[in-house]
Amino acid sequence: MSDALHRPQLQSMSVVLDGIALLCKILTGTALVVLTVIFGWLVFGRYVLNATPTWVEQVALLLVMLIAFLGAAVGVHENTHLSVSILRSSVSKPVRFILLGVSDLAMAGFGGLMLWYGWQLTLFKWGSLIPLLQVPEGLRSLPLTIGGGLILLFSAGHLIRLFLGADERADSIE
Repeated sequence: MSDALHRPQLQSMSVVLDGIALLCKILTGTALVVLTVIFGWLVFGRYVLNATPTWVEQVALLLVMLIAFLGAAVGVHENTHLSVSILRSSVSKPVRFILLGVSDLAMAGFGGLMLWYGWQLTLFKWGSLIPLLQVPEGLRSLPLTIGGGLILLFSAGHLIRLFLGADERADSIE
């Protein structure tokens, strides 16, 4: 099916998904800078002030979760996540289409499971507090939930483009 009839909608969808991915990159980049700064403070506090800031480890765990799950979602969007593409690259175009569709469906399903179970975990843990920070424990699993939702969303975008004939992804060895 040609994408000529759906080109404006596909362009709008791509702009929105690209914007979400850009926001994720900004958040993860900022989190990485904050992580670096607070670990610098940890080292300074421990060895210069002789007073270790104990909150750093808890904040670092939250930031690592944010970086990992939002970063993974961006990897799905930009097709830079770890994948084995040798099989897809060595088969005919119709078989490649099927393999891409199955792969995208599997990623969407995985993202949906992350979203659902991450949300359940977030709700379950929201009533208790993270020691030293006094913020809800559910914040630890919230990036899992958001990352799962984004993986589902980005995979759905790939599937839409694939089935409308507008998929332009290239494997890294092509």
